[in-house]
Amino acid sequence: MSKKSTAGKFALGAVIGAVVGVITGFLTAPKSGKETRSDITKKAVETKDSAKKAADKAVSEVKNTASKAADIAKAKLSQAKDSVDRLADEADEEVEKVKKAGK
Repeated sequence: MSKKSTAGKFALGAVIGAVVGVITGFLTAPKSGKETRSDITKKAVETKDSAKKAADKAVSEVKNTASKAADIAKAKLSQAKDSVDRLADEADEEVEKVKKAGK
């Protein structure tokens, strides 16, 4: 298992644990129903904003990684094309040598 996968699972577990803890705290706190609902609404908005930021960061990282991969692929393709062109030129030179030797 990769480190990123393990870290991601740990982070997800920590977030779920925190959410469960907050909900448990709200439900067992000595507050009125109206205050509890207000607190839950505020926490839900905070959690939504936090999740959006995390999702945006993940999308940005994926785009960055994809861009780097595309750049590497383009460079490798260019190297391969250069190698093929060089080999084709060398083959043409050998064909000309063989033609000259045969005359």
